[in-house]
Amino acid sequence: MNFMILFIDTTQGDNIIVAVKKNVRGQDEIAAQKKIKAKYAQAEKLLPMIDKMLAQNKLKIKDIKKIKVVNRGGSPDAAIRTSFTALRIGAVTANALGFALRVPVEGTINIKCREKLKNGLKKFNIVEPVYGKEPNITLPCG
Repeated sequence: MNFMILFIDTTQGDNIIVAVKKNVRGQDEIAAQKKIKAKYAQAEKLLPMIDKMLAQNKLKIKDIKKIKVVNRGGSPDAAIRTSFTALRIGAVTANALGFALRVPVEGTINIKCREKLKNGLKKFNIVEPVYGKEPNITLPCG
């Protein structure tokens, strides 16, 4: 079976990472990958970034059969600070695309995670962001 998986990661500090992996006979191979700076602009840059990456690599969004999104962040010992809002933007975008494309959405830890894919899975599911600590969504005083 040969199909494409869209990978979204908005948990890497001020960066967004998007990749498309082709799954050929159970093995994931990266077909395209892009990383950009997007400090406080993940919502504005994520969808155009996906569209541009697909176009540059002559890939079609309709060929995506699964979406994986990094949905864990906020670990107290994490080397890179995860923005609560950026984490939610990645999860919401993945869920909206999954719903629109009628493909499954799966939460994952990072791009290097390899998980067994279920053949024929077409059911839509919601992926929740898991922040891992109390969200700090206000500016510090003083």
